[in-house]
Amino acid sequence: MKLYHTLRNVGRFRTVFDFGGREVAHWFPGHMAKGLKQMKANLKSVDCIIEIHDARIPFSGRNPVFQENLDVKPHLLILNKMDLADLSSKQRILTTLQNNGVRNVIFTDCLKQRDDNIKELVPMVVDIIGKEPRFNRYENRNYCLMVIGVPNVGKSSLINSLRRTNLKKGRASRVGGEPGITKAVLTKIQVCERPIMHLLDTPGVLPPKIESVETGMKLALCGSILDHLVGEDIIADYLLYSLNRTGKFSYVEKYDLQEPSDDIQNVLKRIAVKLGKTQRVKAITGVGNITVTVPNYTAAAYDFIRAFRKGELGQVMLD
Repeated sequence: MKLYHTLRNVGRFRTVFDFGGREVAHWFPGHMAKGLKQMKANLKSVDCIIEIHDARIPFSGRNPVFQENLDVKPHLLILNKMDLADLSSKQRILTTLQNNGVRNVIFTDCLKQRDDNIKELVPMVVDIIGKEPRFNRYENRNYCLMVIGVPNVGKSSLINSLRRTNLKKGRASRVGGEPGITKAVLTKIQVCERPIMHLLDTPGVLPPKIESVETGMKLALCGSILDHLVGEDIIADYLLYSLNRTGKFSYVEKYDLQEPSDDIQNVLKRIAVKLGKTQRVKAITGVGNITVTVPNYTAAAYDFIRAFRKGELGQVMLD
């Protein structure tokens, strides 16, 4: 009977998210503009462009500024963080991408110590490059690749994973859990000995104008836009909406809820109570000021979002 009531309530949940007339968060700091300019300047010495994107949003948020340059050079799309994505619709994703002209695609988990898909990358890149004229680089047997993508999708992790797999060496690029760690186009980083192959690490670059509020929200949820530019409360609410819409209810067990909920305030209150995230505030009453303990909704929202990004709420597909 309880299951029946739970499923019945889920049927009443939101089917459309109300963005409340919000504007898309624009985040295009100076290092992005400088990085984009340097990337274009280095294209002549590049044999192949490696575009890396979050596998949870395979269609949303890919920078159109990049795509304008993809026709110039051979192109490989890497959908990273596959361990966090629900890939039950993998074939649909590949078909849609192919219909949009993206034929070379690899799914990876670059933080994994041994990722078999990473081993496929070098032979695949050599094959892709071999099918295209190299013009001024025709006699050069060394390969130079450029890694591009929006912030925090794993570009530096890819470079480190390739070095670990092919050279048995440690990391060459700093890795972080928030956007903006790589802020300049770096010198060439060798990632393979046979054949000799170098990668150019680049800063994550968002488009100067994001196509829609929902695309911006998906980018924010995946950590490509700084949380405070959008607001932890609205990101947490969009996360709850997305989990319910895709039937991912593991948050119920994780936070000891009685059933799925469509009320973000109720969910955040439960999270705050369970994790002890409270704050003391002064309240004015008729008999004077008193100090009361209330849930810290911002801290609870941050924990909810962080749990999603770490895969603690299950594998999710946002597109």
